[in-house]
Amino acid sequence: MDRNTILAVVLCVIVITVGMTVQTVFFAPESYVQTTEQVVTDANSQSLLPSEINASFIATGRDGPDESFIVENKALTITFDTKGASISSIITNNHVTSSGEPVELLFSDNNDVNAMMLYWGEDINNPIDDIFDYKIEERKVSGKEDTITMVTFTRDYETRRGEAFTLEKRYAIPSSDEYMMQLAISIIPKSGGGLSIPPDEGLYSISVGPQIGPSFDELSGNYEYRRIIYKNENKGSRKNASFRNGEFKYSNPVDWIGLTGKYFAFLLIPESDGIVKSVSAYETREEGATVSQKDTFYLTRVNSSSNAITDVYSFYAGPQVARTLGIYDRAQDNTFGLSDHNLKKALDVSWLSWLESILKFVLDFFYIVCKNYGVAIILLTILVRILLIPLAKKGMDQTAKMSALTPKMEEIKERYKDDPQAQNQAIAKLYQEEKINPMGSCLPMLLQFPIFIALYGLLNKNFDLRGAMFIPYWIPDLSVPDTIATLPFAIPLLGNRIHLLPIIYTVSMIFSMKITQSATTAQSQKGMMMIMTYGMPIMFFFVMYNAPAGLLLYWTITNFISIGQQVYTNKKKGSAYALEIKAKEDAKKAKKKDRKRK
Repeated sequence: MDRNTILAVVLCVIVITVGMTVQTVFFAPESYVQTTEQVVTDANSQSLLPSEINASFIATGRDGPDESFIVENKALTITFDTKGASISSIITNNHVTSSGEPVELLFSDNNDVNAMMLYWGEDINNPIDDIFDYKIEERKVSGKEDTITMVTFTRDYETRRGEAFTLEKRYAIPSSDEYMMQLAISIIPKSGGGLSIPPDEGLYSISVGPQIGPSFDELSGNYEYRRIIYKNENKGSRKNASFRNGEFKYSNPVDWIGLTGKYFAFLLIPESDGIVKSVSAYETREEGATVSQKDTFYLTRVNSSSNAITDVYSFYAGPQVARTLGIYDRAQDNTFGLSDHNLKKALDVSWLSWLESILKFVLDFFYIVCKNYGVAIILLTILVRILLIPLAKKGMDQTAKMSALTPKMEEIKERYKDDPQAQNQAIAKLYQEEKINPMGSCLPMLLQFPIFIALYGLLNKNFDLRGAMFIPYWIPDLSVPDTIATLPFAIPLLGNRIHLLPIIYTVSMIFSMKITQSATTAQSQKGMMMIMTYGMPIMFFFVMYNAPAGLLLYWTITNFISIGQQVYTNKKKGSAYALEIKAKEDAKKAKKKDRKRK
């Protein structure tokens, strides 16, 4: 096989493979945290004094009512539990699952600890699950028409030394359609004495988990995932928690930490300055469990010897949508007056996010016109292919020219059928004479690479595709795989669900690769071309089997358009190239005759 052909094959494989498997890269800018204690807290001026004696906190007084209750605004339905003054459920009012059920943002089973649970110090094995008393009241937001529902939980405690104090957890839920809430945690001494807490230990930890919804049967990496993300304090980097043996520790302050899926997020943001001692997270996996992968994070507060503490946390539980997260960059746009939080940086975006934004604008325009995202994806695909015609034309022309060389190639194969090396040399010479570059079709692919990556990111993670129907009963939701049947048994590597689009995609990919090849392939190259034609599409069949229907729809339509373009080019240019090649051959023969006469 000649060197140029080998390079062409390798380069094409690399381009296609990287284009299908490239992952998004995360960035995040610095954010300035604005304290909003005036909204949800009442200051207390009593003093907390340090002590060298280890503290043991014991609940005192009577228990409150052991019950749960619901607080609702336009965006969320929150279920509070008096056990631990915690949150057991957060349901989105504006989003549903593919089965039509409201999305539960706290995916858990009956044995899991509620979200927003506290722990004394850094002992995360023993939650503060005492029964709290509570009251609910409405407050008017100063300068705005909105109101805030205040849910205040209180419980009395004392140390073994008899140091009495009240632990208060006050939640603030705006009546608007916002997904942001706040929690103020106060420790209020009942006398002038202090609490016995070693200064090098954390005062308390707060947890969020066990998992962000909606519920899932399995996670497939690219197409469905759960992650812990965090942002370094006063730095622009946003990172994924890297687990070692299921554990993650980070002993530096953070601007925020979050539990995210592909479409929803739970972000915890300390609004009080300098209170974060460390963060940690734990990931457990149990096949067959209600929650097969659990990701819970903990934020530990530094100890304090100052006035009675009141710490404020904002927490966002809702969709990963730029327009929804962006309102917390402008104080006038949100109930709590938060600004410069840059929560949009929590989005799972690629290095080509700017190009994704342009393509999304076009996709949304087509949707406005046709009111069907499936049709909009097809129109976007057609538009992109039209714009890429100048880049694709050279490769298609070369394929047509190689097809026109079929008679000469057959002659070479017959002449050197017992000498593969001589056959390859003759083919290479023919390519050189006809000015055919085997790498010519790969260069346009490289130039199209950024668009492929941007479309992959857009159609794989576009929130607007959730629940978007294309064809009833076949593709009712473009954000999940199309399922035409569910088997009573599992097929290895595929599972028990039969998806039709991956099959159509694979067949179209095989036909597309076959039509871009020709009889110009040398005998020694047949094995390689067989792998390219059948092996690679079959590999991608397994890679793309659980891909969202919207993404597969784009790739399938792309294949059909490529097939149509190549068939048209072969028909239009093939005869012209055949005549050109014949004219050259006739000219050579005439030249030889002239030489013989002389």
